[in-house]
Formats: sequence, C-alpha cells, structure tokens
Amino acid sequence: MLAIPAKRFDKQLVSFLTSAEIDALIDAPDRDRWEGRRDRALLLLAVQTGLRVSELTGLNCGDITLGPGANVRSLGKGRKHRAVPLTSPTRAVLRVWMAERGGAGDHPLFPTRTGRRLSTDAVERLVREHAATAAKRCPTIKPDQLHPHVLRHSCAMALLHAGVDTAVIALWLGHADLRSTNIYLHADMTIKQRALERTTPTSASPGRYRPDDALLAFLESL
Repeated sequence: MLAIPAKRFDKQLVSFLTSAEIDALIDAPDRDRWEGRRDRALLLLAVQTGLRVSELTGLNCGDITLGPGANVRSLGKGRKHRAVPLTSPTRAVLRVWMAERGGAGDHPLFPTRTGRRLSTDAVERLVREHAATAAKRCPTIKPDQLHPHVLRHSCAMALLHAGVDTAVIALWLGHADLRSTNIYLHADMTIKQRALERTTPTSASPGRYRPDDALLAFLESL
C-alpha cells in the first residue's frame, strides 16, 4: 500500500485581498451595533495576525496583551503555542472592544450575545455578510468566494509585499514546514514582475521571416 502513489490534483493559486479590499471589509460592520463592533475587531485581528478561524474562535480575553510588546497568544495546530505582535491600529481597536466586552481572562474574546464562543460556521457567515456590504463600495470583492482563510492569505501576502522573509512569515502563520509558505511566492505577481524588470529583454523584431533569393535558389536546388 505504501507503494501506491498519491492522487494527483490541480493546485489552485491562493486568493487574497488587496489593501483597498481589506479596508472596505473592515469598515463594513455597523459600529452602531454591538455585533458590528465585535465583528470589526475580529476582522481586523484576523487580517493583521493571520490566525486560523479555529484560533480566532478559541481566543480568550486573557490571550491579548495591550501594553508594551502588545501581542496575541494562540493555540494552533498540533497544540503549538505562538505569539503574534499587534500593530498600533489593531491594539487601539482591541482596547476599545475589550473595555466594552468586559470579560474575565478565561472568557471568549469574541462571544455571541449569550456569551458563548463563536462557532466556525458563525465566523464564516459573518465574513460573507460583511463582504457583501463591502462589495458595494469595492466591486472587486466577491462575497461568495470570500471565507476566513482568505484573510489569513491576505496577511501573508501583505507581509510578503513588505519584503518580509518567507521564514519569518512561516513563523508568523505557525507553519511547521516552510514549503507551506512558498505558495505565496507563486501567487505574488509583483515579485515576478520585479524579476522580469531586472532581466535584459531579448531583441526580436516583429514580422515574418522572408528568405532572400539566394537562399531560395539553394533550397530549390536540393
């Protein structure tokens, strides 16, 4: 059985959001509603940290550090712990949300109205709902193709565009194998474009080749 080769399948390029699409998605939740403020904090944290949806739903209030060296601690695949630093905008939004949330350290960071932990399906549903709203402002967003893992891809691509080494991105995302991070190199056309700009273009004149009379005479004599 070990000699049976693995099934072959087509590998699709990862999909990700541009900076304009990210801004539109984060601004989509209604901040006049409690759920909207919660969803905005969740979306911003997801895009900035690249946490998996299971890691997002598993976060407790005590997993967030907002002081010096602000970061979020999560439990990922293989029960591996990792800490991801937080940017100033993300820290500011989380500070306001956690003050409103007012939960203890072992309470869910993003709960439902009844205080229960959000499910994976609930996160997928809210991402699509806000994507539909964001699509009105940014038509390039495709709500039916947007799921929480796209936010993780968007974080990785933003780091890659900023010139961050793939080894650091692998640590950031919690990849056990660096090959899992290389998929973003294939999806990033800007890196390939920069490589193309550094090469010397081949000089090839357009048009169809026209042999001269001497060559035609030689070929007809064969």
